Amino acid sequence: MTTKSRKDQELVQHEPATTDGLRLDKWLWQARFFKTRSLAATVANKGRVRINRMLVTKPHYRVRPGDVLTFAQGHEIRVVRILALGERRGPAPEARTLYEDIGEPAEAQPREAVESSAQTRQPWGVKGGIDPRRARRQAIDAKMNGR
Repeated sequence: MTTKSRKDQELVQHEPATTDGLRLDKWLWQARFFKTRSLAATVANKGRVRINRMLVTKPHYRVRPGDVLTFAQGHEIRVVRILALGERRGPAPEARTLYEDIGEPAEAQPREAVESSAQTRQPWGVKGGIDPRRARRQAIDAKMNGR
């Protein structure tokens, strides 16, 4: 039977537990908020994630069940509460069990409004009804044909 000295016992008690939480970037990746773990790490490095209203700038920050994460995903702000830590990056239905979405649902635009705005949108680069690329090509063609 081996006995540890009191000093050894104190050291063991004060070591951080390796199973206490999961890395932020790994959890975001497992919960399928980001396609790759490096994208999740980049977002955390840029300081675009808040955990319990505290700004986090390191992807190795440990998250635990009950923590509230706030971050941007696309054009919307996501607010989620962590319910569980994942074992792996599983399919989407499994990933949805890891969190609860507590953010306010975005107001859905009527389908007609979305379609009409898409029809009235000008093509890229068009200013005031004049396409600068087309005008430039016509000018070059006129110059070449004028020779």
